[in-house]
Amino acid sequence: MAETGLVQILEGALLAAGKPLTVAQLAELFEEHERPENAAIREAMKEVAERCDDRGFELVEVASGFRFQVRQNLSPWVARLWQERPAKYSRALLETLALIAYRQPITRGEIEEIRGVAVSSNIIKTLHEREWIRVVGHRDVPGRPAMYATTRQFLDYFNLKNLDQLPALAEIRDLETLNAELGFTEPLPESAAPAADEGSEPAASEAEGDGPGLTVVGGTDHVEADEPYAEFIVAEELAEAMTDLTEAAEPEAAEEEPEASANPEQQV
Repeated sequence: MAETGLVQILEGALLAAGKPLTVAQLAELFEEHERPENAAIREAMKEVAERCDDRGFELVEVASGFRFQVRQNLSPWVARLWQERPAKYSRALLETLALIAYRQPITRGEIEEIRGVAVSSNIIKTLHEREWIRVVGHRDVPGRPAMYATTRQFLDYFNLKNLDQLPALAEIRDLETLNAELGFTEPLPESAAPAADEGSEPAASEAEGDGPGLTVVGGTDHVEADEPYAEFIVAEELAEAMTDLTEAAEPEAAEEEPEASANPEQQV
């Protein structure tokens, strides 16, 4: 098969699929006797990516495979194709998601210990409904609290191939180090307190809603401390949220009411 033909077939498949496709899935497009090697497919994908250099879209590889997506700098214009307002997320939700992303697996009780406030049941519910987090086990302590981790959908949404592509925050991957920076005198034990009662809703919750179907990444500026974020948030905001948690949180401030998260800014 001519290389040009392979490139065209792969381009067409990605456009028609409307979702990421892995190398294995792309290989399945061909009859066995003409099926290209995985290396040939990856080489062809490089050419596809090069062809997008001067276009309004690009080829990226995320956790679920390759996909075409609108370039990040064009999202303010492309987003106007949808009349409904995109879903907005509170700072409390974004902080919770960032902690799960960087400290997974982590329990609800551990999140509350770090943030200093209770985690709203609405926040956990919304993160589950967005399929950004999942339960990966239970801590072997009294109450057996659920341990949360991020999902493949989380990686896809935030344009990541794997968790290694999250902004580097090695200094806060150690929970005890993070606690020290936040001013906690005692390190958080492995047997952190069980998750708070699901019926309690003391913390801020975010408005739910479905975003547009087109893959549009980034493009949102930071908002004031008391405002939520729009749906098009970029992965780098995770780092900013966690940096604020470590740099701006004082022991007294950490114990303020849930909505008082003006210093720590969260994103996912």
